[in-house]
Amino acid sequence: MRGRVRVKVCGLTNRADAFEAIALGADALGFNLFPGSKRFLSLGAETDWMLGLPPFVTRVAVLVNLPMDDARAISERGEFDLVQFHGDEDPSYCEEFARLGRPFIKALRLRDGETVKGADGFSTSQILLDADGGGAFGGTGRLIDLDLAAECVREHAGLEVILAGGLSAKNVREAIRRVGPYAVDVASGVEVVGQPRRKCGERMGEFMGEVEASRGSAGK
Repeated sequence: MRGRVRVKVCGLTNRADAFEAIALGADALGFNLFPGSKRFLSLGAETDWMLGLPPFVTRVAVLVNLPMDDARAISERGEFDLVQFHGDEDPSYCEEFARLGRPFIKALRLRDGETVKGADGFSTSQILLDADGGGAFGGTGRLIDLDLAAECVREHAGLEVILAGGLSAKNVREAIRRVGPYAVDVASGVEVVGQPRRKCGERMGEFMGEVEASRGSAGK
């Protein structure tokens, strides 16, 4: 276990849910800028309120297969602290972005051992492991392969592995125990049932409670 497990709540679409997530203990918030997502948030009027979020909470722009110039422009906006590439961005794309000197997360759909082997080849130490949802780019609610995720943590000690994919209050404590990640990422697992654009305060609170209960015991 590498210390305190951090929590990123992803797929936020409104100010009220964002402030509630922070009040409940979220370390980072994810905002999906991919138009194909059910949790899509367009830049501009919809994101002005982000500038008023409390300090010391990381604001993450989730991007999918954007041209490099667009990704760079978003990374320089005041609403966001870093970007997360959640599409098919390859190592050369990530290497080019890394030369800009801007922090980023690379998400990998965890398919097999080859994905694990190449996890350290994206010019960033921050790797998010998500379930393989076929053609979907995250947010499917499908549980990640915990054995493969644990293998990735073991093989790449220099990476800060963020565990995502089907996590909820029912399974996150066991997932942390088995994988020992740097952080966990949750979206559908804390939503209002049937409403992907709204977070449920009760479910977020339960999730945070399970993460807190896991601290100090993961990996034992």
